[in-house]
Amino acid sequence: MKPPPGFRPAKQVSLDDALKLAIAMHRANGLDDAEKVYGRILAVAPDHADALHFMGVLQHQRGHDEQALRLIRRSIELNGSLPDWHNNLGNVLLESGRIDDAASAYEEAVRLGPDRADIFNNLGVLRREQNRHEESEAAYRRAIELDPKYIDAHTNLGSLLHGLLRSEEALETLCNALVLKPRHGRARQALGMAYYMLGRFDEAAQVYRDWLKDEPGSPEAQHHLAGCSGEAVPARAADAYVESVFDGFAESFDAKLAMLSYRAPALIAQALPDLIGEPKGTLAVLDAGCGTGLCGPLLAPYAQRLVGVDLSARMLARAKPRKVYDALHKAELTAFIEGEAPQSYDLIVSADTLCYFGELAQVTRAAARALRPGGWLVFTVESIEDGEAANENFHLNPHGRYSHRADYLREVLAAAGLVDGDVQPAHLRMEAAKPVEGFVVSARVAAAAGAAPI
Repeated sequence: MKPPPGFRPAKQVSLDDALKLAIAMHRANGLDDAEKVYGRILAVAPDHADALHFMGVLQHQRGHDEQALRLIRRSIELNGSLPDWHNNLGNVLLESGRIDDAASAYEEAVRLGPDRADIFNNLGVLRREQNRHEESEAAYRRAIELDPKYIDAHTNLGSLLHGLLRSEEALETLCNALVLKPRHGRARQALGMAYYMLGRFDEAAQVYRDWLKDEPGSPEAQHHLAGCSGEAVPARAADAYVESVFDGFAESFDAKLAMLSYRAPALIAQALPDLIGEPKGTLAVLDAGCGTGLCGPLLAPYAQRLVGVDLSARMLARAKPRKVYDALHKAELTAFIEGEAPQSYDLIVSADTLCYFGELAQVTRAAARALRPGGWLVFTVESIEDGEAANENFHLNPHGRYSHRADYLREVLAAAGLVDGDVQPAHLRMEAAKPVEGFVVSARVAAAAGAAPI
């Protein structure tokens, strides 16, 4: 049988061409399509080192770190000569909180690529996480020596010096970074924070004003200018600010909070048995501002249905692999709660999310409406320190988070119609070698007459 006129047989694509196509899709953020092509390559050639490696990188982007590590390690077994592959392994391990393993990977990357500024920069990040600050500084300085125009190394060195309270040196370093790249957002933010730590608030504010001249409407510059100047302070952080900050923070979020001795999820978990008894898996629970899902495993034993909501798509991508949520929604949490049917939940929890809210009246009213009789709202916020904005209900700090007055918290709970309000002082985490003080706040909707407790 003859083929029809004009018929041309399909051209078979080589593995090399398929890999190039997959990498192009991957770089264009077409993760679904890239994953399919990597998968087809591996179906034909299970030990194709390049496909294994880049599939591993892709799985890490999706939040599947164990699968990512298995694939990347297998690729290195097949070809261990590439410094980039050890560097990528170090990145995944560091962002997964496996600090010592990450150190070994970066050290091997440095051995294989001794002239690579980017690898020394990553080693500096790793050494800072290990609290080996002298070695971190040396790695950043070596990166700058190898590439004097490497902006990330200048910015990271400035941030390290700022954290070590060497603020004058930090200022010089960050100014050098901005000379190299005047519109570099991370350097500008770090420079503003360095001025703030020195008590030079007017100069900090000027950094953000200059930023806004170059990028009118920048949510980050607007928010931090309000925190430094006290001018045009918003009732809560803008959605665009929150989304930008946490999208950029998502991949390293868990590891960085572990280094800060972050306690908010554990504090909430400790409070729950006294409020609602031992977990029985019977409640409808909302994790409001769920982030990467750190609270999820702690709430799951209480939940018949566990829902998470967050503004950051990248945070939600890290929460999904925990496999404890029945549903995850990308939304601003107040709007999401207001859109839920009345009496939808028995428990609403928000760990260190309402510190991006100043005014709490709207969100507490929404929670009261969404809770069933007897249902509990439990959250953490930072506290206004003695002598700091003592007459304010809430205060926007230069670092971008709000702190609240205890009396205001009690007032806003009562105004929402919630009862048994309790505001317990708590140590939330460490920051700049100092404890961050706050509150664990709880209140409930009054139970119906004669109803059994939750």
